[in-house]
This record gives sequence, structure tokens and C-alpha cells, in this order.
Amino acid sequence: MARKYSRKKGKSGSIKPVIKTKRVWIKYDPKEIEQLVVKLSKEGNSSSKIGLLLRDRYGIPDVKALTGKKLQKILKENSLSPELPEDFKYLVKKQIKIIKHLEANKHDMPSKRGLQLTESKIKHLTKYYKSIGKLPQDWKYDREQIKLLIG
Repeated sequence: MARKYSRKKGKSGSIKPVIKTKRVWIKYDPKEIEQLVVKLSKEGNSSSKIGLLLRDRYGIPDVKALTGKKLQKILKENSLSPELPEDFKYLVKKQIKIIKHLEANKHDMPSKRGLQLTESKIKHLTKYYKSIGKLPQDWKYDREQIKLLIG
């Protein structure tokens, strides 16, 4: 399948290991892994950062294979999940940076195009998250409101 804006086919990303059994080097049981996830979340880490920390510091390659739950589900059970999804939040932060850049550089047309593409991605994600129920159906995207919410 083609990429959305680059007109290239692209290659698939990394693949998780096929073996789903517990590795010998993992010395944590599922309860301890859940406690680690909660602890790292309370320290202010995002879910992607938690996954990296578990992999690099603690040697836990896959939370779901060891606990039977996804990382987001663990955060949701402990009421630590963020109100906005992480990918959506980072796209909005990117948009805010581009807007600040365009205020200083009004004739930068490639950045203007980048802003259009970023806003398009935000609209697509908004529609998707409304359809799966992560955002309320009456939620509207407003630049000024989102700056206050995120920035």
C-alpha cells in the first residue's frame, strides 16, 4: 500500500518475535510488571516512553506477552490513561510549532504545505478516534482551544 503523501510504496516496520513464551532472563512476574508500568506512568512518562524504559532498563521486551494485557489497558485499569491519545497530542504539538514558525516567516511556503498536511492528519485521527470512542462525538477541533489544552 502506498504512503499517504510521499507517493512511495514504503516497507513494513519491525516485527515482534514469534516466540511468546517467557524468556529466561526475565525475572519479573506479571504483577511486578504492572506495578512498574504504574510507577513509570506516575513519574510522568508517556506510554511509548514506558515501553522503551521497560525494554532498556528492566529487560522486558513485551508487556502483553508477559502480562496478557496491553500497556494501555494496564494504565486504564489504574485510571492513569491520558485524556488525549499520544499520537494525536504529538501531531498537535507539531502543528503549534509550525504555526509559530509561520508567524515569524510568513513567506515560507514549504512550511505552509507542512501545516496543511499536519492539519489533514489531525482531522483524520479525530474522525478515527470519534468512531472508536476515544473522543466524544461532539468533540470539535479548535486551534486556540487545543493550544490551551496541550501547550
